[in-house]
Amino acid sequence: MEIERIETYPLLHRLEQPYGDANGLKKYRSCYLIRIITRSGIDGWGEIIDWLPTLEKGMQERIIPYLLGKKATDRLQLVKVIKKWHQRAAAGISMALTEIVAKQAGLSICDLWGGRFHTSIPVYASFQSYCDEQTWMERSLQLVEKVVTAGFSQIKVKIGGRTLKEDQAHITRLQAMVGNEVQIAIDGNQSYDLATTLQWQKLLHRYENWLWLEEPMPLSSIAEYRLLRGQLPLAVAGGENLLSAKQFVPLLQANALDILQPDSMHQDGVDGFRATLQLGRSFGLRVSPHAYDGVLSRLYALFAQACLQPWSKMSGEKIEPIEWDVMENPFTHLLPLQPVAGTVKLPNGPGIGMEFDRERLNAYRWNGSTYV
Repeated sequence: MEIERIETYPLLHRLEQPYGDANGLKKYRSCYLIRIITRSGIDGWGEIIDWLPTLEKGMQERIIPYLLGKKATDRLQLVKVIKKWHQRAAAGISMALTEIVAKQAGLSICDLWGGRFHTSIPVYASFQSYCDEQTWMERSLQLVEKVVTAGFSQIKVKIGGRTLKEDQAHITRLQAMVGNEVQIAIDGNQSYDLATTLQWQKLLHRYENWLWLEEPMPLSSIAEYRLLRGQLPLAVAGGENLLSAKQFVPLLQANALDILQPDSMHQDGVDGFRATLQLGRSFGLRVSPHAYDGVLSRLYALFAQACLQPWSKMSGEKIEPIEWDVMENPFTHLLPLQPVAGTVKLPNGPGIGMEFDRERLNAYRWNGSTYV
């Protein structure tokens, strides 16, 4: 189980039309995959998110030399060291080493983790609602209509990137279009203060088909989140950028969130990610992992959710949904996994149970040029 070599796959796609959220418009999508191969030929894949030049330099000059010759079974120790250098790199390496151990044992990831409670997981269509055109609202509604027609019954759209009046007009038109059959989450990307967030009260009380309100304010505003929860008719969610289970504890102690949203690429390895999910369950809360940016990280989020017991004993309550990126992004198709009517059936084979599309990996390989 000694690590013999590591391959890196920095991938880049320039968007035909920029789109984005309250943080600005994206002009490209990037993906950074690694493949760790042992001397016995067993391999495992991981995914990391960051600026490609930084990742490639760090991997080639520091992380790969450190890993070569190490035992793949020493996952926790290796992740602990690499986390000091680059936490997101440690998360990707954790994925790859986990898959190697699963393949060596002839097990799927879920079986390695003790078995699944769910064979399929619901997903919600996640949108980047803004573009650089005056008709951004019409474009957003067209995109939503397309995925609803394709069978999604849960969606997430953005707020906070335009004036309050524009954003509320957008949500009102969206509600009129989809009706009560579609559940809607709205994501503010930490754009507001408490006073501005409360200006959404009237509109939020008008409808009943909400999934949640996601990060309307900076997540450091714990006291404000606690006040907000008592005044809104829907769940409050957040946590995608928190780095460990420990960072969620102050929010949990203050009763500041209804739904935890850790991201497997931001946390301290897949083991730390799963610890955060279980922490939410220990507090009797729902968890709906953030999984917008990556195809492999989303698959690990699906695996982790499949191994999680339901949060409630209420009849008809399914496991919480996982985020599914429906914007222009060719990396979504690197793995042969697609939702049907808003549900994903999980693979059963050893490791992650599927193979990457090598043609796409080669077609989108970053050539080293500047892209920002």
